Amino acid sequence: MEVNNQKIAAVALSGGVDSSVTALLLQQKGYKVIGVTGKMVNTPAADIVCQNAKNVADKLGIEHYIVDVTEKFQKEIIEYFENSYKNGQTPNPCIMCNQFIKWGEIFDYAINELGADIFATGHYADIRLVDGVYKLYPAKDEHKDQLYFLYRLGQKQLSKTVFPLYEYEKSQVRQMAYDFDLPPKSSKESQDICFIQKPDTTKSYLKDKFGDQKGDFIEIPTGKKLGTHTGHYQYTIGQRKGIGIAAPYPLYVINIDSEKNIVYLGKREDDFRTKLAIEDLNFSYPIGSEKFDAMVKIRYNMPAKKAQVEIIDDKAEITFYEPVNSITPGQAGVIYDLNDGHLIGGGKVI
Repeated sequence: MEVNNQKIAAVALSGGVDSSVTALLLQQKGYKVIGVTGKMVNTPAADIVCQNAKNVADKLGIEHYIVDVTEKFQKEIIEYFENSYKNGQTPNPCIMCNQFIKWGEIFDYAINELGADIFATGHYADIRLVDGVYKLYPAKDEHKDQLYFLYRLGQKQLSKTVFPLYEYEKSQVRQMAYDFDLPPKSSKESQDICFIQKPDTTKSYLKDKFGDQKGDFIEIPTGKKLGTHTGHYQYTIGQRKGIGIAAPYPLYVINIDSEKNIVYLGKREDDFRTKLAIEDLNFSYPIGSEKFDAMVKIRYNMPAKKAQVEIIDDKAEITFYEPVNSITPGQAGVIYDLNDGHLIGGGKVI
């Protein structure tokens, strides 16, 4: 597919502003750009995503391919999502989608089938080659930094990936979409869980899946029963709103026992801890130490906190220097370099 030694850039095209501007920027740099869109589920909403992506490709005058990833998406994303809640955990489907779909099925198709030289997405992150190793650094727009969602990527993926948006603010990206009259120029940010469409919510989706399961709210540390709920899967650690129990102080979800269908409630101070462990580890590059200080996030929208990381067999024990709240099984614990903030790796909180 390479023409006149022109490098081929495959862009994971979602039809949104970020991926559209990514394709535009690579086209301006002289690449032969092709758009690749994964069809995740068999729904009208998914068909609209594919059509929106095609509209962008047509506007830019580039080839466009649709890859049916519904089977893989069902197994690796939807079933993982449902089973996590069933087991009292809070999943992070975007991280799994990046691993199995974007840098799995779509990446492989782009590189192996379409012969692309590089693979690009609209993520806000910076890839640098440092002493022969590819490392992920924060993007310029700190409000859009997405390293947290990329910790499952390794050297194979990073060596073939580019993120053209790393040097731009989101406002600049949206302005470029306007200036070049790209189809999604006025579109809103995409929603978090692409397979749950409004007016459905995560709660209603899970309720349809699992039905009512009557269980108890128990107070920590007294063990007193405070009321009943209709399914532990409707709650997550640190949650305050939507509990529906009157108390003389604000109640937070502190723990979930999925086997007994018990949701434990307590005060905000009951929600703080210093220690946790992560499993299913993945490091962006080989690390030389089994015990080191780093900055760690246990959810996307928190500032990274200093902690000691100790790798023991296939797990890592993390000890924060100051207590953190809402340590949530199923979420990602992501590790960053103490000095320059680059991504080291991460795992799943257990």
